[in-house]
Amino acid sequence: MQESDGLFSGTKTQLFAAISGTLFAISDGMSYGWTAPVIPYLISEESHLKTTKFEAEWLESCLMFGSFLGLPFTIYFVDKIGRKKSLLLAAFISLISWIMIATADRMLFIFIARFSFGVTANTSFVAAPIYVAEIADHKIRGFLSSVIYVNMLIGLVIVYTVGPFLPFYVPPLVGIAVLSIELSTFPFMPESPYYLFHQGRVEAAIKSLEYFRPHRDVTVELRNISKAVARQKAEPGRFLDLVLARNSRKAIIIMTVLDVGQHLCALSVILMNLHVILEAAGSIYMNSNVAAILFAVIMLIAACLASLRVDKYGRKALIIISTILTGLCLLSMAVYFHLKLREYDVRAVSWIPIVAVMLYAASFKVGIGIVPIVLTAELFSSNMKAIGMTISDLMYVAGSIVSLQCYQWLSNTYGMHVPFYVFAGSSFCIALFTLLYIPETKGKTLDEIQYLLKGEEYVRTDSRSNLISSKSYSTFVE
Repeated sequence: MQESDGLFSGTKTQLFAAISGTLFAISDGMSYGWTAPVIPYLISEESHLKTTKFEAEWLESCLMFGSFLGLPFTIYFVDKIGRKKSLLLAAFISLISWIMIATADRMLFIFIARFSFGVTANTSFVAAPIYVAEIADHKIRGFLSSVIYVNMLIGLVIVYTVGPFLPFYVPPLVGIAVLSIELSTFPFMPESPYYLFHQGRVEAAIKSLEYFRPHRDVTVELRNISKAVARQKAEPGRFLDLVLARNSRKAIIIMTVLDVGQHLCALSVILMNLHVILEAAGSIYMNSNVAAILFAVIMLIAACLASLRVDKYGRKALIIISTILTGLCLLSMAVYFHLKLREYDVRAVSWIPIVAVMLYAASFKVGIGIVPIVLTAELFSSNMKAIGMTISDLMYVAGSIVSLQCYQWLSNTYGMHVPFYVFAGSSFCIALFTLLYIPETKGKTLDEIQYLLKGEEYVRTDSRSNLISSKSYSTFVE
């Protein structure tokens, strides 16, 4: 098949591997949103576990502590045992965690499970984007990388829909089922050809690439991958290179701004305070449980649409459009809260906050909410991926904490309108940063992107007269 036959022609094996390897994200989305519908039950009289409000509040923090403390394990496992085995290990631990929650007869076991979810989410959201980016054809890489976020949003929709209305043990059973499917299908997928080349397992790397490029001559791509890996292995993969090497420095600056920026666009604030925000706005048009489900569904639909367009319209365009629209939604909420604080009669326009929140869900996820995970896997060279993506993950967690603290302090001190003005301004700043600083990576190979970050010209090796035979790859790599 030729690429002209369509976006998905000749990529079915990549698609299956990407989906089966990222099913954990459904579980992670469920674990992230699990506390919202479950905490009211746990602190109620009907709870089968005696839970104090203090214990319930620590269930969210426990997840974040696991994410922080899991960072050293992430760096080690992704490079030492590989992307595929790291994903399988994380899925297995998550499976055990859901079993612990479903069968827990005391809060201690739930705390252990929540901590474990934090560790595995950290590992998975580093290993999965690397694996997907390294197996994907450049024409479909953006779509496959965004599957991770789509699956996470599916998990959010599931837990928001199931959690408030069905017994306590049902969400864990769904998580167990999803992870069981991954653990029974993903082991049969090959490891990333980039990782295999990096480990000197040349024949396995060739078989892996042939599996992911069926009915195609992979000689040119094999040569380009082996050259890229050989060159990057010659470069030191030190922590300091995030600052000293131009390509890594630019990559970490971009990812820091985007990962922190997602939360400075009010993501965590709205996800964790949606009910409070709508109640403060005086909205009477929708029940909070229904609003949460609709919010998650809109995000899911927007993410699906964005994943199908990220390889067509490019990364920059989606981020710029998304952040401008997100900024306008946040600005309208800020103005509404400002007028309400000044005691203007806003009853005639009390629909604005809920409409703005729903439009926010769509505009956020169509770009800034999904493109960063695509860029994370593309921007770092192979010898810096584990370190770079782990630091990016840390920035994402730090951004969440900063945005939540900023929201609480500003809203309590000056009024709810002030943090929304700040978040709106941050959105517009990210749009400007994207326009001026972030390179377009659409349609480029991973090696081309490294030259682009360095500001150097990349010369493709497409002439068959310059190719070497498959039998001589091991000599070349050595």
